[in-house]
Amino acid sequence: MNILVTGGAGFIGRHLVKRLERNHTVVNLDKLTYAGDIQAFAYQQHPVKADICDAKSVRFILHQYQIEAVVHAAAESHVDRSIAGPLAFTETNVTGTHILLEEARKAGITRFVQVSTDEVYGSLGPSGTFNEQSPVQPSSPYSASKAASDMLALAYENTYGMNVMVTRCSNNYGPYQFPEKLIPRMISCALYNQSLPVYGDGLNIRDWLHVNDHCRAIELVLINGISGNVYNIGGSSEMTNLEIVSAILRELDKPESLISFVPDRLGHDRRYAVDASKIKRELGWQPSHTISSGLKETITWYKNNRSWWEPKRQDRLRKVGTA
Repeated sequence: MNILVTGGAGFIGRHLVKRLERNHTVVNLDKLTYAGDIQAFAYQQHPVKADICDAKSVRFILHQYQIEAVVHAAAESHVDRSIAGPLAFTETNVTGTHILLEEARKAGITRFVQVSTDEVYGSLGPSGTFNEQSPVQPSSPYSASKAASDMLALAYENTYGMNVMVTRCSNNYGPYQFPEKLIPRMISCALYNQSLPVYGDGLNIRDWLHVNDHCRAIELVLINGISGNVYNIGGSSEMTNLEIVSAILRELDKPESLISFVPDRLGHDRRYAVDASKIKRELGWQPSHTISSGLKETITWYKNNRSWWEPKRQDRLRKVGTA
């Protein structure tokens, strides 16, 4: 199958492209924003630098490579950035998705997977989990833009009969994650013996999913998913942010005195947890990583690959004025 993956130079995208290339011809369309890694291009079959908001480029790629299926993983994804500059999130996540859907429809694409997030469900109480029938109640500009793009994708299935599936994952972690995200940021701070800033009281809860487990689930949805369906993907690994940070410090043999509490983020959802029983039951997916084994593996990777993340970290710090 000829597959177009958008955002294939990003964190999830690069792992997804690598997986799909085992059995398919894969074209990666990536704009190469700050979070895109140009080094990923060197190892991919058909990397193409382009913008999903450019309809002409999308149209050319779909026809040039005779694309049969699309996995849409490109997105602006950092909540803090969406609070500071929300317009870019609307442009990329909503307008870009709409353009991609429309060009895919015109090209007769047979399968379209919209890669989304559990954040579209909003904040969860102290018990229970989100399932695929839970109401969509986004809290941040980021999650609102993803919710809108999900609705567009499902509308194209309902209105035009496109074969569309939506996946909603919990928090991903693993190698090659940009150092602005929680786990790589805390690892890098600890390796530098710098303060590890934790929002609020640190008791916000997230379900953690290893990126390779996520990509395996996306592949199953692409091949065997049922059109019009939403599939939640979770790691069954709920932990507070403070527990994650403490686990990182223990693994690196660093003192907990490095933890500092900073003012909470605006609109900070208290808890996410998803019920992944549908994808397990219908598609036979199971996570292969526990948070304990996956976190140890991830920490080891960041310790051994400082040349990959240190320049990105320094560039980020310079831009926010804290270098």
